[in-house]
Amino acid sequence: MDFKTYVRDIQDFPEKGIVFKDISPLLKDERAFQAATKAMIAMVGNNAVDKVIGIESRGFFFAPLLAFELSAGFVPVRKVGKLPADKISRTYALEYGSDTLEIHSDSITKGDRVLIHDDVLATGGTARAACELVESLGGEVVLCHFLLELDFLNGRRRLENYPAKSLMAF
Repeated sequence: MDFKTYVRDIQDFPEKGIVFKDISPLLKDERAFQAATKAMIAMVGNNAVDKVIGIESRGFFFAPLLAFELSAGFVPVRKVGKLPADKISRTYALEYGSDTLEIHSDSITKGDRVLIHDDVLATGGTARAACELVESLGGEVVLCHFLLELDFLNGRRRLENYPAKSLMAF
């Protein structure tokens, strides 16, 4: 299946000059959604995974499905102020600003093998911050996992110490 046909470009969102890759058409088509989920599970290969991190907010679409299929726990990594219990945070640069991610301090146990999932790999700042959060809690990042990758932003450079896979590249 050509998953790229289910991704549309939205000009000037969220800011002027940005071309947003909208995955809504993929999500609403049951065949494409199921096929993409199966393909992303296959991308994990033989990696043993204890926890799957989903990065707010669009990482929440697939990460719980991946966790379920991999018999792993699901851990949300959220923007500031969204998690109620004790947490740690990392601030990172975006292609159009900066942001901060938080994770509950008890969500990763020392030695946990963690898959980090997000919908898009752009500059790599978000995924790198998630990797640092996992490692600061004693976890091991086994894979950075994406629905799509924007090659022209060179996000893999920030993930050079981590294995990374994307279902689609633009």
